Amino acid sequence: MFKQLTGGVTAAKGFMAASTAAGIKYKDRTDMAMVFSKEPCTVAGTFTTNVVKAACVQWDMKIVKESEAVHAAVVNSGIANACTGKQGFDACEATAAAVKEALGVETDSCLVASTGVIGMQLPVEKLTNGVKAMAPKLDESLEAGTAAAKAIMTTDTIHKEVAVTFTAGGKTVTLGGMSKGSGMIHPNMCTMLGFLTTDLAIEKSLLQEALSEVVQDTFNMITVDGDTSTNDTLLIMANGLAGNEKITAKGEDYQNFLNALFYVCEYLSKIMAADGEGASKLFEAKVVNAKSKEDARTLSRAIVSSNLSKAAIYGCDANFGRFLCAMGYSGAEFDQNDVELFFESKEGRLQVFDKGTPIVFDEDVATKILGADEVTIFVDMHEGDATATAWGCDLTYDYVKINADYRS
Repeated sequence: MFKQLTGGVTAAKGFMAASTAAGIKYKDRTDMAMVFSKEPCTVAGTFTTNVVKAACVQWDMKIVKESEAVHAAVVNSGIANACTGKQGFDACEATAAAVKEALGVETDSCLVASTGVIGMQLPVEKLTNGVKAMAPKLDESLEAGTAAAKAIMTTDTIHKEVAVTFTAGGKTVTLGGMSKGSGMIHPNMCTMLGFLTTDLAIEKSLLQEALSEVVQDTFNMITVDGDTSTNDTLLIMANGLAGNEKITAKGEDYQNFLNALFYVCEYLSKIMAADGEGASKLFEAKVVNAKSKEDARTLSRAIVSSNLSKAAIYGCDANFGRFLCAMGYSGAEFDQNDVELFFESKEGRLQVFDKGTPIVFDEDVATKILGADEVTIFVDMHEGDATATAWGCDLTYDYVKINADYRS
């Protein structure tokens, strides 16, 4: 069992955060954040599947693989540090060196992350000055964590953070996190930055296994626009200050952690999907009784990824054929004569397709259901027992407006 708390990355013991307006690209707003633990942290991570990986992604992949422990994560918004050659790696090195100078930790214990415009060089002096400005402001308060979550936003309209407590070894453990992501979001590390912190004591390989497992049914199941980013990064830092006996094998404590981790990642995933660029509603697709887990994932992702489906959700158009069409080209094999399809929201539930046959339904009822701010397409395949849920958002005029002028 776990309990949700107020807070984010500073909710767990020993974690501090700070933010600053470094002027990386934006004016009159914060655009850098730092998360720090004096106690060394075990680290795990998952990263973009895009073969064009940002310099910071490659830096973090090396640290996650090779470093014994980490202390800090420094994030900038505005410029992605992707497709930037040697200068991009130099910017990562300079950021880590500035952390070493300010806080006395090794450069290979400093994670870095960037989000924003691809193909622009980071202003290194502004980065290092940002680190110098944040170091003395590091604070364990919940407010500092919230400020950090706001500093990493780009086209996001709301900051995204969550925290929970659970029990391990008779000790109360806290897990918190923050993320950003609004556009260029598509399954397989969904164009986002996410930072999780916990005071749990856990062996590194189990921390990595848990994170990799949870990502499959949370962050990898959201989409906004079908574009997979160069910068996707999800990191978790565990400093062990909860005082639990270190988790070295799967058992009740590991399962408690896994459940809490799933909740945190699902919570952040759904907020990100609902906050897609220009979005007016959360669009969910739930597939049940599929032949396999992979089929269920493929089918649900196809529904929320379809631009025609997303446009129908925006227009409250009960054109269920668009959802069936997306399922049909998804690559999953199924018999349409087994399928039932329903519209669901807080306004009610309506079946529109029954095992190969369309159902005559009340258009006004359908429009009311689809007009809610959270809409679910529920599909029963009647071919197995596998289930998956994917999240996206509607496709609006504002999405085009935002991305037609993204660099300005």
